[in-house]
Amino acid sequence: MAAMMIRKFGNFIGYLAIFLFILSFAIAFVINFTPLYHFEISFLNIEEMTGLSKDILVDNYRILINYLNVPWIEELSMPNFPSSENGLFHFYEVKKLFQLDYVILLITGVLSFFFIKEKRKGRVWEMVLPLQIMAILPNILLFFIFVNFNRLFVLFHEIFFNNDAWIFDAQSDPIILALPQDFFMHCFVLVFLILEITLWALYIWAKRKTVK
Repeated sequence: MAAMMIRKFGNFIGYLAIFLFILSFAIAFVINFTPLYHFEISFLNIEEMTGLSKDILVDNYRILINYLNVPWIEELSMPNFPSSENGLFHFYEVKKLFQLDYVILLITGVLSFFFIKEKRKGRVWEMVLPLQIMAILPNILLFFIFVNFNRLFVLFHEIFFNNDAWIFDAQSDPIILALPQDFFMHCFVLVFLILEITLWALYIWAKRKTVK
C-alpha cells in the first residue's frame, strides 16, 4: 500500500513538473519573442497612441525586457517613458515573477527529464491518459480569454499582486500606452497555444510509443 501511494505521488509530481515546465517555457518564450511586439506596434496602432516611432518604441521595449530579465539590472530607466514610483514598483514585482518563472523552468525541466526517462523503460503507456487530460484542461482558460479577457486580466493581477500598483495612469506612466491590454491578450493566447501544441505533441508521441 505504501509503495503504491509513493508511486502515485511520484506520478503526480512528474506530470505536474511536465505541465509547469511547458507552461514556464511558453511564458519565457513569449516574454523574449520580440517579433511579436514589432508586429503589435503596427497591428494595434501603438505609434499613433504614443506619438512615437516604431524604432523608439522597440528601443524602450528592449530596455524594459532587459530589466525584467536580468537579475543584476537594478534600475529601470526608459528614455522616452517616465515612470511613477508605483509604476517602478510594479515592474519590480513583475521582475520577481520573471525570475520565478526561470527558476520553475529549470527545476521542472530536470524533473521532467528524469520522469520521462523512467517512463520510457516500458511504461510510456501510462502517460497517454494524463497527457490527454492535461492537453484538454487549458482549453477552458482559452475559452475565458476569448469570452472575457478583461475579467481574466484583472483576476490575474489580483492573484499575483497584493496591491493596485498595476493600475497605471497614462499621465504618470505613459508606458501603458505602448503596452495596451490587447497586447497582453495576444501574449496570453500565444502562451496557451504553445502549451496546447506541446502537450498534444507529447500525447501523440506517448500514444505512438504505446502502439509499437
